[in-house]
Formats: sequence, structure tokens, C-alpha cells
Amino acid sequence: MSNFNLGFVIFPDLTQLDLTGPFQVLARLPHSTTHIVAKSNAAVPSDCGLSLLPTHTFANCPGLDLICIPGGVTGVIGAIGDQETIAFVRRQAAGAKYVTSVCTGAFLLGIAGLLKGRRVTTHWAYTDLLSLVGATYEKGRIVRDGNLITAGGVTAGIDFGLSVVAEIAGETTARAIQLGIEYNPAPPFDCGHPDWAPEHVKLAVSDRYERANSALRAGIERATKI
Repeated sequence: MSNFNLGFVIFPDLTQLDLTGPFQVLARLPHSTTHIVAKSNAAVPSDCGLSLLPTHTFANCPGLDLICIPGGVTGVIGAIGDQETIAFVRRQAAGAKYVTSVCTGAFLLGIAGLLKGRRVTTHWAYTDLLSLVGATYEKGRIVRDGNLITAGGVTAGIDFGLSVVAEIAGETTARAIQLGIEYNPAPPFDCGHPDWAPEHVKLAVSDRYERANSALRAGIERATKI
């Protein structure tokens, strides 16, 4: 098997687990090299204060077999308004075997024109915005449409990573990685999705996500007019 190049595009204020979850999985893919790509070599701050160090810039990144865009609403709003970032994603996606995103990273793919007429998922709080970039929302933790693979919010990136490993290197390899990272979810509370979260928990986050949804909508509308 020839070397398989995977690339994660990062930008200021991304959600680090959108990146580090699938990165931890995909970095164990046999015969592969994983790249962290940004506009410059400078450390990139995430939305929780953890900074990430790129391995490549847009200028010297090799051709990618898989490109992945993490999310984070504040970071995505900035990234979708940056023409250099959009151009890089569009250029790399044209030659990639897999075009992927986690959480709100889907909207960066959308602004790059890569989601038109495609079935897509994203974080539950922003699914109503997918139509703004020409996509059709499909409910699911991972949604695949041809070579496009999108994952839901944040932790769904781990599931996404394992599914990609299974396709490329086989289910046994994916299962071995899952065992190695002891990915055996047993959350203390049954409220990880609005479908089963109690009303008082949904109410506790509703203002936050309504504001974020409005901000992302405004960002998408600005970016589509550029």
C-alpha cells in the first residue's frame, strides 16, 4: 500500500476535539502520514485555549488523499470569510479521495462549493443552516454521500475516524484502534442529543445555541456574497 496523506485544516478558534478526536484515530492508520495544515507555521489557538502547531502551510502541503475540516462556530465564521482558506480547501478537495468534515466544519466545505446537492450532517444546533450552502440535511452521526463524509457534533469525529479506517484498512484494524484507545463510551448522563435530553437540560443551553446559530447564519450569508 502506498503512503496515504491525511490532512486536517486548522484555523483560529476551532474546537480542538473536532480535530484531536479523529486525529488520534487516523494517526494510527497504517501506511499513512497525518498533516495539520494552516495558513502559516504559527501556533493556532483553539476555542478552549489549547494551541495547535501546524506541520504544513497551505503553500507547502502535499496533495491530500483525505482532507478533513474541523468545526467550532467562532473559528468557522472567520475561516469561511477567508478567501485563502477557501481556495486551499477547494484545491485540495478536487484531488482528494475523501472530502470530510466534523461538526460545523461542514460549512467551510459548503462555502467552498462542495456540498451542493449532497446529503450532509453537522452539529444538531446548526442543521437548519445547511440549506444555505445547498446541502440536504440527513440525520446521522456519520453521513456519507459518495466521497463526501460528514460527522455530527464534536465527539462524532471519533466514530468518523474509525469508520474511515475500516474502509481503508479493514474492520480488524479499526477495531484494534478502538480497543487501543479504549473507546468504550459509557456516559454518566443520557443527554448527548436533543432527541433524548430532558427539557430542562435543553433549556439550559438554548440561549447559547440560538446566539451561535444566528452568528453562523450571518457569517454564511456574508461569505456567500463575497
